[in-house]
Amino acid sequence: MCLGAYLHAEADDKSRQNGSVVKPTDHPLILAHYMPWYTAKPFSDHWGWHWTMNHFDPEQQVDGRRQIASKYYPLIGPYDSGDSHVLEYHLLLMKLAGIDGVIVDWYGLTDYRDYAILNRNTFRLLQQCERLKMKFVICYEDQTIPALVEAKRITTAERVTHAVNEIDWLSKYWFRSGSYVKLDGRPVLLSFGHSGLTGEEWTQCLSRLQNPVAYFSQDIRRDGATGGFGWPAPKVGMGQVDRFLATASTWPTAIPAAFPRFDDIYREANVSDGYPKLPDNNGRTLRVTLEKAVRSDAPIIQIATWNDWGEGTQIEPSTEFGYRDLECLQAFTSRRKEPSMEPNAADLLFPQKLLQLRKASFDATDQAALDEIASALASGELQEARRMLGQQ
Repeated sequence: MCLGAYLHAEADDKSRQNGSVVKPTDHPLILAHYMPWYTAKPFSDHWGWHWTMNHFDPEQQVDGRRQIASKYYPLIGPYDSGDSHVLEYHLLLMKLAGIDGVIVDWYGLTDYRDYAILNRNTFRLLQQCERLKMKFVICYEDQTIPALVEAKRITTAERVTHAVNEIDWLSKYWFRSGSYVKLDGRPVLLSFGHSGLTGEEWTQCLSRLQNPVAYFSQDIRRDGATGGFGWPAPKVGMGQVDRFLATASTWPTAIPAAFPRFDDIYREANVSDGYPKLPDNNGRTLRVTLEKAVRSDAPIIQIATWNDWGEGTQIEPSTEFGYRDLECLQAFTSRRKEPSMEPNAADLLFPQKLLQLRKASFDATDQAALDEIASALASGELQEARRMLGQQ
């Protein structure tokens, strides 16, 4: 049963409720923080804020590159997060690099600003996760709550109730997926930042949920939280990595972060003064933060991020770095690979070739053949995938 069926499901399905359980003896799950917020032509009828920031014009091109709100450029060009072929490309790349799934940045259910589009794109991404045998977790952007209060969509007194209703909705539908990650039997839920609910409000929220969650707050462990998750801190510097790990060692568990750099476009886009830069150091930043995260023996490691192009933290292939960051992860995760799946650096080229073939033909027979290739890649049947792609 795909995620779409959950929207109408009534009966409990115990096998699905078990989800993807993380056990202390397992290797850590490596999950990439994923932004579902990009809107782009021609898939959509306009270019969204995250490509333009009301400053750049993607219709303008220089040397074949569109003008976008990033210091870096996606290898496939700027894309739409609602495009199922792009989602397939992303997830298959992750799979081949040894990434187990995604932590999706989710803005809730309310039809306000672009929240409804983000929710739709998240839903499509989660469908692809199930199809391609990838795991997923929701990171709740509770900063949406004060924004909804300011817009008079909810009252101040409804702040906690609003969060409870959204998480209970997740529990009723998406947490039931067999791909959803659980820790000690509870679905993992993150909340981003500190400008949404207060610590006291989160305590109230957690106590009122219909079903308990394994809740992780950013940088700190709030009351009632299972632990906290790390994040790049450009104002603090690289020392924040060790500081977080030292503090987290006293918690029941934590989700440390590995990241390649931080290099935002905010000043150039006239959005803000921007943040200090965390250097890439020719790939060393990713390698060092990944090794430190692994040594912490955490059950989950978060890569920050897969595709935040505005902040320059992406590991998604770019014209500047190519597949370098994914090759780094591939080399690391090859230590734990099953014999049936041993992808190499050359295999990382396959998802883009598959995407190009998807875009080149609308013939149902062709698409069915490409579905078989995607299935082979997702299942680790690399020899068969290589054979089929060689015939295209």
